[in-house]
Amino acid sequence: MAQNQIKNIELELKTYRRRIVVAGLFVLLLTAILVARYAYLQIEMYDQFRTQANENRILTEPVAPSRGLVRARDGELIARSRPSYTLSIVPERVADIDATIDTLSQWVTISDGQRRRFFRRVGERRRPFSPVILRFELSEAEIARVAVQRHHLEGVEVAAHSVRDYPFGGLFAHSLGYVGRINERELAQLDAERYAGTLATGKTGIEKTWEGELMGYPGQQEVEVNARGRALRTLETRPSTVGNELVLTLDLTVQQVAFSALEGRRGSAVAIDVSNGEVLALVSTPVFDPNLFVTGISHENYRLLVEDLDSPMFNRAIQARYPPGSTVKPQIGLAGLHYNLVNPHNEIDDHGYFTLPNDDHRYRDWKPEGHGKVNFFDAMAQSCDTYYYLLAYEMGIDRYSSFLAGFGFGTLTGIDLPQERRGILPSRQWKRDYRGRAWYPGDTINVGIGQGFFLATPLQLANATATIASRGKRYRPHLVQAVLGESSRDIEPELMAEVEVTDQDWDDLHTAMHDVVHSLRGTARGLSLGSSYELAGKSGTAQVVGIAQDAEYDSEELNERLRDHALFVAFAPYQNPQIAVAVIVENGEGGSTVAGPVAKQVMDAWLLDDDGQLKKEFQ
Repeated sequence: MAQNQIKNIELELKTYRRRIVVAGLFVLLLTAILVARYAYLQIEMYDQFRTQANENRILTEPVAPSRGLVRARDGELIARSRPSYTLSIVPERVADIDATIDTLSQWVTISDGQRRRFFRRVGERRRPFSPVILRFELSEAEIARVAVQRHHLEGVEVAAHSVRDYPFGGLFAHSLGYVGRINERELAQLDAERYAGTLATGKTGIEKTWEGELMGYPGQQEVEVNARGRALRTLETRPSTVGNELVLTLDLTVQQVAFSALEGRRGSAVAIDVSNGEVLALVSTPVFDPNLFVTGISHENYRLLVEDLDSPMFNRAIQARYPPGSTVKPQIGLAGLHYNLVNPHNEIDDHGYFTLPNDDHRYRDWKPEGHGKVNFFDAMAQSCDTYYYLLAYEMGIDRYSSFLAGFGFGTLTGIDLPQERRGILPSRQWKRDYRGRAWYPGDTINVGIGQGFFLATPLQLANATATIASRGKRYRPHLVQAVLGESSRDIEPELMAEVEVTDQDWDDLHTAMHDVVHSLRGTARGLSLGSSYELAGKSGTAQVVGIAQDAEYDSEELNERLRDHALFVAFAPYQNPQIAVAVIVENGEGGSTVAGPVAKQVMDAWLLDDDGQLKKEFQ
């Protein structure tokens, strides 16, 4: 019994020793695996893990480029960049965003609207761990208060950004336009790499049309951060490339004079260099301050702009379409000369009205008693409606539309601005397409004095007048004179079309338009008084509401917004045309007395020297 017991102990010891050996071998194997794995991680995977560690420690951030400057033709800066400090939050680094904003509100003014816009931006597409702006335009005092409390504010950043600034406020608002914050729709369309770190893009005007030139190229910087993601130091920076600079065709002085002449009224003035299509002034009143949009306009300010009955954001120069009235009589008269429908010296007898054959409806002249005997020159100078009723009737709508199309009516001018509207040059086809009706003889009589279906923008009128001044050369109007940067270039004039008539026809038309201002019975003869140069022009009024055949126009009985529009077109100097101008004053009534003086002031600003004499280069 004892012997059996001893044998069992020996068996157990043997079993135990085997287990120890197996366990030891297993431990050695695990140790070998761990050592091999350690060696693999430390030696073979060293470069990869070092890179990953650096990526956790070093952040690569985009450096937004400065937007290109914009200058007037005389070199004056009209759009520039300025520093602005923003308050931002990195949502991924904040446990409770609402609580953080409430805390910040103790030191920085944060409106409900700013809070709502912040959460809307958080929900938009963006790069992870990128800061989202809560407040723009921090004051120095607000920056200081946030800096003192920054150790309590995890994920809160104060950073300097370059923002657009328009030093002349609304003066160039409708030509230059403005930039605004990039919205989600634009974000999906823009080049993500080029716009990395950029907050704004061109929304209207030159800022939008020439966005590709004004927008620079981003740089980047490597920033070392701690475990909480707070920047410790900048390790390396690759600078951004500033956008190209634009030099506009707009003249600061001429623009200021045009704006001052129209201030307080609804209207527009456009001035064009007749030799190349450069726009010297483009004004639409009233105006708005584009600086309101740069970092985001408030709901209240935007509501005030939108609900304003005078529509300050509406660019009347390229978007408003008005009946041109008598300001298109020069083109109609030239068509009559070209088609040999009139001899400039032959007279008609004006009794104050015109009637179609077998029709007792009277198309009235603006002068109830009529102008008596008038020829081509008299009819232009005195703006005799009856003469042009007869001429339009004899010409017919087909030749009328075909000839006036050569001056750019009914089409876009092609100016380098977005949202230009084409006018309406009526024709048989147009009426069938848009009104579903046939063309009637009475329609032709109405367009004979620029009324009826005929509509044109102030820019179209200015360009058509420049075409007359240049004796038929119609250029594309443009606002940019040169692009300055790595690939500097001048913007060359672009001839769009030529109106081909005889030199004698041009001479007769110029003489007739000269008589409007310088003859004893010219409707705009008052503009010649004290003038240092001679000019050629045409006044006009455009009806806003129809007047019954037997009724008389009484402005005192009409609401101010229902009174006639005042128009005036002109070019000067008469002997050596340099500038063409079109002016419209909404509900101004007097083309010669209201719109005419505005046009004269604009031409004076371009043509006269400091002594009030015609500049030598224009003589």
